[in-house]
Order: sequence, then C-alpha cells, then structure tokens
Amino acid sequence: MKRILPILLIAALALGGWFWWQQRDASSSGDITLYGNVDIRQVALAFDGSGRIAELRVQEGDRVKADAVIARLDTHTLELQAKAQEAVVEAERQTLLELRAGARPEEIAQAQARVASAKASAELANLQRDRAARLLTSRAVSQQDLDRASTEAKAANAAVDQDIAVLDLLLAGARPEEIAAAAARLQAAEAQLELLRYQVTLGELRAPADAVIRSRLREPGDMATPQSPVYALALTDPKWVRVYVREADLGRIRPGMAAQVLTDSHPEPVAGQVGYISSVAEFTPKSVQTEELRTSLVYEVHVTVDDPTDSLRLGQPVTVKLTDGHAP
Repeated sequence: MKRILPILLIAALALGGWFWWQQRDASSSGDITLYGNVDIRQVALAFDGSGRIAELRVQEGDRVKADAVIARLDTHTLELQAKAQEAVVEAERQTLLELRAGARPEEIAQAQARVASAKASAELANLQRDRAARLLTSRAVSQQDLDRASTEAKAANAAVDQDIAVLDLLLAGARPEEIAAAAARLQAAEAQLELLRYQVTLGELRAPADAVIRSRLREPGDMATPQSPVYALALTDPKWVRVYVREADLGRIRPGMAAQVLTDSHPEPVAGQVGYISSVAEFTPKSVQTEELRTSLVYEVHVTVDDPTDSLRLGQPVTVKLTDGHAP
C-alpha cells in the first residue's frame, strides 16, 4: 500500500502538469475560436407602381443577376396613353415649327396680289368720285350720286389698308410671345409623355443586386402596390459571418485580421477577414453557441468571407478561428 501511494501521487502530478501545459499552449498560441452564423441580409422587393401582376419570372431558390427583370405589371393602358401623348407632342412640335418658320412664299405672294387688286379697285373708285364731283357743278349728276361715289372710294381705300396690314403681318411673322407660348405647350406635352414612359418602366421589377430568391410572395393576377412586397431576396455578395466575442478577447481582435470559417458539412475552411467590430456590448443572442453563459455580455463582429464556390449557406452555423499575430 505504501508503494501504491507514491505511484498515484506521481501520476496525478504528471497528469496535472500535462493539462497545465496544454492549456498554456492553447492560450499562448494566439488562436481565438468564435461561434456564429452566416449572416442573412434580405431585401423585400416591391413594385414602385401599382397595378395587376402580369408575369413572375423566377421561383424560390433561383439565382438572379443585378438589374435582371424578374416580374412585370400589366402596363397596356399606360402604353396606349403614351402613344396618344406622342401624337400630341408631334402636333405641338409642328405648330412651333410653323410659327418659327413664318409664312410660306406662296402665302406672301397671294397677299401681295390682293394688295395690288385692292389698290386698283381703290384707284378706280377715286376717279369715279372725282368725276362725280366735277359733274355736280354742271348738274349732270345729283348730290346723291356724288355721295355714293365718295362712299365707294372710302371703302376701296380701307380695303387697301387692310390688305397691306395682312401682308405686313405675314412678312413680320409670329410674335415672340406666341412662339414662347407654343414652346411652353410643347415642353409640357413632352414632360407628360416622359412621365407616362416612366410609369411604364415602373411596371418592371428588377433585382437590385446579385441575389437568391428566398420567398415568392405574390402570384400573377394579384394587385401590386409599393407597400406589398412581391419577392424576398437574400443578398450573397458580399457574404459575411456574424460572430460574438467576449470582452476579454476584444483587445486581441482588430479589423483586417485573418480568419478561417469552418462548418460541419464542409471539410475545407473558407478564408475571411475581420471587418466590423461593434463598439457596444450586448447580451449573447440565443442563436449563438458559446461556452459562456447566455447572459454574458459580448460584442458583435462581422467576418467578411471569400466564398467563390458558394459553400456557405445563409443562416448556417459556423466556427470561426482567428489567429492573433501579436500573441507571444
């Protein structure tokens, strides 16, 4: 019995020394092990306009590229309104061109001919009036005949003045105010056409970035509004892991620090680096597996990963190992 006790004591001391040495190696290696999940960043995608859904092009699980059209509204009514407005714009444009161009040479020539004809008629009327005035002294015509001839001469002279005024207007062209008013009408018609065309483009739902369709929330025939999402998209680029670090290890973590992301289902680690480090402590989330108590305070850390093979799935639990290059 006396021989057994020293042997047991030596074995216990050896085991304790081995355990202490392992703990020393682990603490001095500079490795930090954290636990978390691949972050899920989601976009609730809705139409900017309202209307009935005509087409949904993708299903849950499909991958979409940025700016790809994934759904459409029925925009037939808006397209017809845009065509009608195009005709209005063209009519206003032609009116403005007509005012700026002025009268055609044929119209000016016609006005000049009317002026010449009116002058000839006025000259004849003036001769007849003068002749009647001379004959009145010899009583060859009555006063009534002279009055009639004078009235006809006045009318003929007034017609000359009127035709000359019309010719002057044709030669002068439209007033600046008329041209400005026509230009304003054209601008308003073009703005209305642009608005209608923009409303037509709102009938297309485009992916804001490369993403994966998580949920399809509407079906063709449903009424869509800006307040009712049609798809829920999971963003995959950039991809990061959300982990939590205790306060004791916070000083050992810095932005840009290299990281290895490990999963149970994938043997090869995925490289990454520390990005965002929260400056505010919080209670450990229930979804995070740590060796500390659930009520302990931790700090949120984002680890950006380079995952070209897409081995990490959104929401997947992972283990992150960080190497502290400043460790002794």
